[in-house]
Amino acid sequence: MLTVLSCIAFEHDPLFVFLAVVILTVGAVLTMRLYARVRRTNGSLKYMWLLLSGLIAGGTIWSTHFVAMIAYESPFILGYDLGLTVISLIVAVSGATAGLLISSVTRSSILIEVGGLVFGASIAVMHFIGIEAMKVSGILTVSMPYVFASVVLACVFGMLATNRVARPVTRYCKYGAVLSFILAVASLHFIAMAGVDVMPLRLDGSINDLVSNRLVGIAIVFTMSVLMLSAMITYSIDSANAQDADNKLHHVAHHDPMTGLPNRRALDRYLDARLSSITNDNARIVVMNCNLTRFKEVNEVLGYSGGDALLRHVAKCLSEHLEQGEFIARLSGDEFVIVGRPVYNRGYILEFCKRVQKLVSQPMSWRGKDIRVGCSVGYALYPDHGSGGVELLDAAERAMRRAKVEGGNAALCYDEDKDQQIRDRSALAMDLRNALKNDEFELYYQLQNDVGTRAVTGTEVLLRWNHPKRGKVPPSQFIPIAEENGLILEIGAWVLRTACHEAAGWSAPVKIAVNIAQVQLSDSKFPGFVERTLKRSGLDPARLELEITETGIIADTTHALQIIHQLKRLGVRIVMDDYGTGYSSLATLQAFPFDKIKIDREFVKDLGRNRQSDAIVKATIILAESLDIPVLAEGVETEEHLRLLAEQGCNEVQGFLFGQPMPASDIRFLVSGLAAERLEDNIPREAGKISLVSQVA
Repeated sequence: MLTVLSCIAFEHDPLFVFLAVVILTVGAVLTMRLYARVRRTNGSLKYMWLLLSGLIAGGTIWSTHFVAMIAYESPFILGYDLGLTVISLIVAVSGATAGLLISSVTRSSILIEVGGLVFGASIAVMHFIGIEAMKVSGILTVSMPYVFASVVLACVFGMLATNRVARPVTRYCKYGAVLSFILAVASLHFIAMAGVDVMPLRLDGSINDLVSNRLVGIAIVFTMSVLMLSAMITYSIDSANAQDADNKLHHVAHHDPMTGLPNRRALDRYLDARLSSITNDNARIVVMNCNLTRFKEVNEVLGYSGGDALLRHVAKCLSEHLEQGEFIARLSGDEFVIVGRPVYNRGYILEFCKRVQKLVSQPMSWRGKDIRVGCSVGYALYPDHGSGGVELLDAAERAMRRAKVEGGNAALCYDEDKDQQIRDRSALAMDLRNALKNDEFELYYQLQNDVGTRAVTGTEVLLRWNHPKRGKVPPSQFIPIAEENGLILEIGAWVLRTACHEAAGWSAPVKIAVNIAQVQLSDSKFPGFVERTLKRSGLDPARLELEITETGIIADTTHALQIIHQLKRLGVRIVMDDYGTGYSSLATLQAFPFDKIKIDREFVKDLGRNRQSDAIVKATIILAESLDIPVLAEGVETEEHLRLLAEQGCNEVQGFLFGQPMPASDIRFLVSGLAAERLEDNIPREAGKISLVSQVA
C-alpha cells in the first residue's frame, strides 16, 4: 500500500493526475447513466445506447490510462508506439461494449456480474497493451504480485459497477456504480504502475516513429472532449424528450381528450389535496355534480358531432368563467363535477349553483341554429356529507339523480333519507339483472269469475319476485325498473312461456290473461314469439288473453294496430287493461279490435259511495254493450261491489272477493277440482263452482 501511495505521490505529476481524475470521473458518470438507459430500453434503440455507452466507457479507460502515463515522471520514457496505442483504444472500446452487452441482456441472472468481469478484464488488457506501447530507454520490468492484485481489483470493481446498476437496493446505488468504475480503473493503473521498474541502458537513445507525450496528450484531450460532449448532448436531448413524453402522457392520463378538462383521476387527486389542506373547522367545501338535460335529444337531432361540440361548448363556458379556487372536471358522458372554494355561509352555495346553471344554459351556435340545454345539479358538502373525496362525489351524484327525477334544472343538496331511496332502487335494479338467471321469479294466478253464476272463467297471471334478502318484492317496485333498464323483454318472454306451459297442463280449459308491456308490443318479432310459444306448449290460442294498456299503444298507434291484428290471426284474445286511465279511450275502442275491456280498480273501489265512479262504470258498460265487447271489472272486494256491477250488466269480475292471488300449485289443485266436479252429473255445475271458489277464498 505504501508503495502504491508513494508511486502516486512522488512518481506522478499532480496536474496530470488531477486531469486524469476529472476525465475518469466525468466518463464514469456518463457511462453508468448510459448503461442504465441501455437496461431500460428495448429494440434497436437499446443497441444504439449500448454502442454510445461502450464508446464513452472505452474512451474514458483509454484516456485515463494515457493521461496518467503522461503524469508518470520518468526520464527514460521515449514515446509511444502508434499502432499499439490505437490497438489499446480499440480493445478498451470493444471490451467495455462487450461487458456492458453481456450484463444488459438479462434482468437478474449471473450474466450481470459476468459482464462486469469482462468489463474489468478489458481495463486490464488495455492497460498492459498501453504499457507495451510505451517505449523506454532501458528494460521495463513488472512485479507480478502487483499485476495480479491490480487485475483482480479491476475485475471485482467492474462486477460491482454493473451489479449496482442492475440490482439496486437504494436510490444511492447509482453513485456506488460510478465509484466502482473509478476504482476499477484507478486501482489497476496505480497498483500496476507501482510494480513497474525501468532498468536504464542508454540515456540519449532514440527510436523512430514514436508519438511524443505532448502529441498523445493533445489527442486525448481532443478525443475525450468530443466524445463526452457528444454523449452529454445526446443524453440531455433524450432526457428532454423523455420528460416531454412523460408530461404528455401525464396530461393524457389526467385530462379528458374531448374537452381538455381534468378527468376523474385528476379530480380525485385534487380533492384529496384540497381536503387535506383544510385547517379551519368552520370551512365547507361544496362538491357539485352537474348533468345536462336533453343531451340525448341533442345527440339524436344533431348527431354525435353536434353532441361533442355541445360538450366542448359547455366545458369552455364553465372553465373560463369559474372563479379563483374553483375546479372543474368531466367524468363521463354529459356529467361534470365542479368543486367550489372553501366557504363559511350557504349564500355562496346557492349563488354557485345558479351561476353554474346559467353558464351551462349559454346557447351554442350550430349550423345557423342556437342550441341550448339546462342541467340538473346535485351537491354535497364537506364535512357534512363525507370526509373523503369518494364519499362526497358519491353523495353529489345521488343528489343529482334525485334532481333529475324531480324535474329538469333543479339544484338539490344531498339528503341521506331521500337519496337512500334512489340507492335502494339502484341496488334493486342490479339484483333484478340476475333474478331470472337465479330462478327467483314465480307466477301467481288471480281468479276471474262470472258475475251471475260466480263460476271461474279465467285467471290473470301475476309476476312475483322472491328476493333472497328482501323477500317478496311487489311488482309495483320492480316492473318500472325492468322497463327502464330494458329487462322487461326478457322477463315478459319468461312469463308468457311459463304461463302457457303451466296452463297447457291443466285438466280444465281455464283461460289465462297475461299482461304485455309497451316494449313487447312495439317489437315486430313479438307475434312470432307468441306463435312459437303456443305451439311448443300446446296451449289452445283461444285460452290466451293478452292484456295491453292505452299507454302501450299510444306511442305508435299504426304499428301497434298491425301487431294486434297479427296476434288476432293466431286466435289470441286481446284485452284492453286499465280502461279509463289512458289518453283517448273512445278513439282507442274505435280503432282497435278488443275482445274484452277491463275497468280499472280505481273506479270500482268507490262504487256505491262516489257518484262519479258509479257514472264512469255505468257509461263504460253501456259503451261496451253497444260495441258488443264484454266487460270485466277489477278490484271487486265486497258483495256490494258484485251486486252493483251485476245490476249494471257487467260480465266478469276479478278481485279479493273470490280469493287472493295463488301460486301455481294452488291454481293447479283448484282447476283439477273444477274438472272433477264437471264430471259429476248429480251436482249442479254452478253450485260446484261456487263451493270451490268459496274454499279457495
